[in-house]
Amino acid sequence: MRVVHEADGEERTLASDIEVADGLLSQGIGLMFRRSIPDDYALVFPFSKPRKRGLHMFCVPFDIDTVWLVDDEVQQVKRLSAWTGHGRARADTVIEMPAGAAVGVETGDTVRFEGLHGS
Repeated sequence: MRVVHEADGEERTLASDIEVADGLLSQGIGLMFRRSIPDDYALVFPFSKPRKRGLHMFCVPFDIDTVWLVDDEVQQVKRLSAWTGHGRARADTVIEMPAGAAVGVETGDTVRFEGLHGS
């Protein structure tokens, strides 16, 4: 599976080392208690419908880039700082990646998944 960013007729891979947080426990823990994540990594939080989704950086000792999506359209992109960062936006999918991975991703762009449950 990979996470692909599309804008202006171009596409690029944002991550190919993908973990899906699709359970209550895995979504609650997220990246907490990890010391680092690989450069090509993304933690994907799929939800059944769009609504406001909040993230916090409690017990996450490194910065991350976050992308909130509704139907593969970017709603918000934000860098969250270690330990104290937080963000909130409407989404049916949220992606957490290493800081710098989402550079160039903007509101209105498309971010899609290849190889996720038959896609």
